Amino acid sequence: MSLNRSEKEAVISEVTSLAAKAQTLVIAEYSGITVTDMTKLRSDARSKGVSLSVLKNTLARRAVAGTSFEVVADQMTGPLIYGFSVDAVAAAKVVADFAKTNDKLVIRGGAISGKVLDANGVKQLSNIPSKEVLLAQLCGLLMSPMSRTAVVLGALAAKKGEGEAVAA
Repeated sequence: MSLNRSEKEAVISEVTSLAAKAQTLVIAEYSGITVTDMTKLRSDARSKGVSLSVLKNTLARRAVAGTSFEVVADQMTGPLIYGFSVDAVAAAKVVADFAKTNDKLVIRGGAISGKVLDANGVKQLSNIPSKEVLLAQLCGLLMSPMSRTAVVLGALAAKKGEGEAVAA
């Protein structure tokens, strides 16, 4: 099905707005994936805040022109699915996790903050914990010295309290 000029402009503007908000773009080949599997992938992506689109490559190149994702325009050939995410690791995580269970989805590459990622770079990015997990780990690190100090002070107070009880 061919799109007319106004439909193409609408697609380009939609993808341009996605690219403007996103931190990460992941590109993967999807040849041979069943409709059921593609639906599952899109549902999983949507629940994690990732926008997955199957686009004509020429429209995708025009949409990312002038953005930080323009660096991967030369990789936009063949049947591709484009994953944009505001969270730096979400798109990589969704696509890489799906590719582990479905060998028909082949990660081609991607971009983050204007830097090109190859397939291994996308896989490494997918291994980074999410923002929420990293924040929880940071809070744990910040709380650790305080909780240790509280335990030591509590033990000293208990010991001092035992000494006063014996003296009385």
